[in-house]
Amino acid sequence: MTMAAEAGTVARNFSRRMWIAAIIVAALQTAILGYMVGERAWGLRSGVEVLLKTAPIDPRDLLRGDYVTLNYDISRVPVSTLIGGAPTDSRKNQVLSVRLKKQDDGYWGIVESSFGTLEPKPDTVVLKTLPFDYFSYGDSPQATISVTYGIERYYVPEGAGRTIEDARNHDRVAIAARISADGEAHIRSLLLDGKSVYEEPLY
Repeated sequence: MTMAAEAGTVARNFSRRMWIAAIIVAALQTAILGYMVGERAWGLRSGVEVLLKTAPIDPRDLLRGDYVTLNYDISRVPVSTLIGGAPTDSRKNQVLSVRLKKQDDGYWGIVESSFGTLEPKPDTVVLKTLPFDYFSYGDSPQATISVTYGIERYYVPEGAGRTIEDARNHDRVAIAARISADGEAHIRSLLLDGKSVYEEPLY
């Protein structure tokens, strides 16, 4: 085999391997995307629906793109609800389990929390926070832990964000969320003055 023919064979083999690698990468990306969409759809279909009250946000926190920043009453977990009391040392990458129960006003609120596992109880759901760094709050009974749940951003049609943010800061916005069995939250719909104005499809 001449050097030119050998070089051509090497180039073809290299090209073939590159195509195979590209197909594998594309297949993996498709599988991952499909899993994410499927997991979200399953959470929306099968999760327990809860109504969450939003809280005002500093007006200096401007609208970022076509989504609204959301804050909730349950975004501040009272240290007094921690089972076993608050840890005295600081810890990184902590996840808090928060038990919610429907209140008299129809909204769901915190009844207890734990850095460990909370077992299922009737008429309650357990919501898990995103990882955060915990700092000791001492013995103050009024102390709260600021947490996020992955539902702090809601995308809206272009130009609609400012109106919703203004309504949010006047206590007119609520969120209906579905909580899956593993404690993950998904926004089902956004309510303005008690009426649904945006809903997520269940796929």
